[in-house]
Amino acid sequence: HVDDLTAQINQLSNDNRQILNSLTVTSQLYMKIQAENSVLTAQMSELSTRLQSLNEIVDLVQSNGAGFGVDQIDGCGFDDRTVGIDGYYDDMMSGVNHWGGSVYSNQPIMANDINMY
Repeated sequence: HVDDLTAQINQLSNDNRQILNSLTVTSQLYMKIQAENSVLTAQMSELSTRLQSLNEIVDLVQSNGAGFGVDQIDGCGFDDRTVGIDGYYDDMMSGVNHWGGSVYSNQPIMANDINMY
């Protein structure tokens, strides 16, 4: 009877070890998936914000662009190119888009998984 109990202890110990190994692997996979989910959530938030900004720009262009001529740059009917210094307008506007602000304001700031570990 003692031999049977010893064999049963050995079998249960092996089963316990296999369960612990399986739990470790599952926990590691969970952590990896959780990190990937965090990255995807951050990217989704960023892309949603960019989409909203782009939709606002499209709405602005559609609502204001139809009634203005080509020479009306700022949307208020003023021609900003009448600065009076040759080439000044081109230099001044080289880093600015037509809706105001930097050309780089809508550039992506991509989230990555390097910072997540």
